[in-house]
Amino acid sequence: MIRFEGVTKVYAGRNGSRKVILRDCDMELPTGYSLGILGRNGAGKSTMVRLLAGTELPDRGRIIRHGRVSFPLGFASTFREEMSGRDNVRFVARLYGADEKRVLDYVADFAELGSYYTMPLRTYSSGMRARLAFGLCLGIEFDIYLIDEVTAVGDALFREKCLAAFSERVQNADVIMITHDLDVMRAYCDIGAVLGDGQLQLFNDLPAAIIAYNGGRSGEP
Repeated sequence: MIRFEGVTKVYAGRNGSRKVILRDCDMELPTGYSLGILGRNGAGKSTMVRLLAGTELPDRGRIIRHGRVSFPLGFASTFREEMSGRDNVRFVARLYGADEKRVLDYVADFAELGSYYTMPLRTYSSGMRARLAFGLCLGIEFDIYLIDEVTAVGDALFREKCLAAFSERVQNADVIMITHDLDVMRAYCDIGAVLGDGQLQLFNDLPAAIIAYNGGRSGEP
């Protein structure tokens, strides 16, 4: 369960303008459902995922989490450049209280980094970082997985591998997903929400959220 209590998040824009992502949001995201969040470019969807993960804090209010919530799937921004991929994985596994050896072995097999697994992260390409981060997120069992563009990792074969592994994980976990691929969202999400104008509007099913996002029209945006 994730609950928003009076959450406000604002960014300073150009020429003194302000971009409101959320304004005084009071909401509880239901447990036992997977949620797809829709919003126009610039609405703050990725910011929303970071708020849910706790990697970014609200300006006002609080977000309460019950259960283990993942960092955004594929999120590599918190890795340490001077540490090896393996040591970064070890550190995060310890942070979440996961079985260190199991996670290390899982990521080594999943990410397919070969000898780079023991090399400093500064030697990695962006694709290698993404594979490491994706493998690490799937290597730890969470109650809620946060997904920001799940399909945007690696080549077609690796994306297929990622989606298969992710499908297995979410059989016993909830998902909060942001993606422009509505087919992927429909495959994983039961309910939907629309983010815009500082508000997060929750719907009881995903088709209703898509219609609201499209301004009352069914089909693709």
